[in-house]
Amino acid sequence: MSLQQRLQRQLHSTRQMSEKLLADFKSPHDWVHQVHPGCNHALWFVGHMANTDNFLLSLVSPASTIPLSGFNTRFGMGSQPTDQPDQYPPPETVLATMGERRSKLLEVLATLSDDDLAKKTPEGAPEFLPDFASVFELAIWHEGLHAGQLSVTRRALGHQPLVGG
Repeated sequence: MSLQQRLQRQLHSTRQMSEKLLADFKSPHDWVHQVHPGCNHALWFVGHMANTDNFLLSLVSPASTIPLSGFNTRFGMGSQPTDQPDQYPPPETVLATMGERRSKLLEVLATLSDDDLAKKTPEGAPEFLPDFASVFELAIWHEGLHAGQLSVTRRALGHQPLVGG
């Protein structure tokens, strides 16, 4: 199995788990429920994944990025989630953006050979992203990290665990 195929498989499986976790968030209150004031909530997670994939695309395929109006302020690194649903776009809109950005990331990955994945990232990329492969590895790791937070929020709303419950 090539590096590209392994990355594709991991990106798909990570997203499938996130989507299973998200399936239980229904009401506006559910989407912005915080287990502690200031904690990330489900809607922040969705917007953050969209915003992050868009940023990662800027490193491997700048032409594939799109302007995400208000996403960096609401969902970017350092943003402060609020439990006020009216401070955010509708969950359906943010979910659609998350899905579209991941589809674009996978579309770009499908065009890259293992040699392409070894290419250095452009000048100005964070040091922890030295090559194209590391960009896709970060997408996997990063989503897994935040999916753990999402899992805690989901459980706080009374849902049984997806695994081992």
